[in-house]
Amino acid sequence: MAAPGELRRVFASFDQDGDGRVSAAELRLCMEAAIGEDVSTEDVRVAMASVDADGDGMLDEEEFLQLVEASQQQQQQEEEGGRCRWLREAFGMYEMADCRGCITPLSLKLMLAKLGEHRDIAECQAMICRFDLDGDGVLSFDEFKTMMMG
Repeated sequence: MAAPGELRRVFASFDQDGDGRVSAAELRLCMEAAIGEDVSTEDVRVAMASVDADGDGMLDEEEFLQLVEASQQQQQQEEEGGRCRWLREAFGMYEMADCRGCITPLSLKLMLAKLGEHRDIAECQAMICRFDLDGDGVLSFDEFKTMMMG
């Protein structure tokens, strides 16, 4: 997240007429310049309405900072969602070998063999054991995620 001083400078650059408020037109122009593509009037209206606490159709500095924070949170959630989809797909490849909803030593062995890595069950058990947080001998999605993100 950007530092407050940096966000104040961004607000000042959006506030092109220097009145201490950002209009929809100012926000649209600056958003288009920032992302390099057209932004619809409706998208700007919706974004402004989501933080325009006093309903004056303008964003003061505090409202602008709320809009930036909300936008950054949404972007972070979208990035995390993308990582989760990728992780779910990878997890699914490993767990589907014996369809138990988790990665077992057998499913790990089978998937590794498909990838050209030949391991025996004991080696697969040892690999799973390192990340098996609850000690049940298999990897749940959360344990797999911890392994992949760590």
